[in-house]
Amino acid sequence: MTPAAAPGASLRVLVCDDNDTLRAALAEVVRAQPDLDLAGSAADADEAIRLAVACRPHVVVLDVRFPGGGPHTAQQIIRAVPGVRVLVFSAYGDQGTRAEMAAAGVSGYLVKGIANVRLLAEIRAQGAEALASAAFAVEGGSVG
Repeated sequence: MTPAAAPGASLRVLVCDDNDTLRAALAEVVRAQPDLDLAGSAADADEAIRLAVACRPHVVVLDVRFPGGGPHTAQQIIRAVPGVRVLVFSAYGDQGTRAEMAAAGVSGYLVKGIANVRLLAEIRAQGAEALASAAFAVEGGSVG
């Protein structure tokens, strides 16, 4: 297991994939971690956006070829949930797909087939960024 993002911090994670088996497996991996809370799981864009707004996750794990559009879904979630980090988890690792998702505002990209430890490390890293961003905003920090 990789170390937690921050002592006492519980990261909320939303899992979004249209493959029922993979979505359930990812949810189980997240649930098994003491420092991660499963905020929900979604099978399509409407459900993902609705859950993101309702649950305010720190990290959304999102499939690229997601019903309703991976890039569209990422953009809608990022607009609706300030500070959220969208981590793409996809079978497609080509540069075109990566560029399309980067343009949509995602903060990370992993190709399916990696070890769970790598996925969890990235979720925690993205979550730490979300928590730091939230703390910065609460403290009234500004850039410039």
